[in-house]
Amino acid sequence: MNKALWVVQVLLALLFLLAGVLKLITPLEPIAQQMHMSVWFLRFVSVCEVLGAVGLILPRLLRTQSWLTPLAAALLVVIMIGATVVMFHVKTGSGAALPAITGLLCAFVAYGRWRVVP
Repeated sequence: MNKALWVVQVLLALLFLLAGVLKLITPLEPIAQQMHMSVWFLRFVSVCEVLGAVGLILPRLLRTQSWLTPLAAALLVVIMIGATVVMFHVKTGSGAALPAITGLLCAFVAYGRWRVVP
């Protein structure tokens, strides 16, 4: 179970790191208008994604403050719930599957690192 959690953690960390960095370096005005959100809010979410990616890996890897890993995963679940709702409204349901699955994987890591393999 520990190995499965590590694989999922690394893949999620790469996904969130890529998504967060891309949103930090690209102009967000067209995306913000399409989603009816402010650019500042999207930048905030991108910083949270990058920090969440770091929180998924570093605490367990360095074996210090390991409680931060399930916390990071749980907070990324909150972001993915929001992303699922937004994608459901913007793309009328077709784009909501990816953030929903990502949120479920984050929930798997949060529960696994909190209860199964702490």
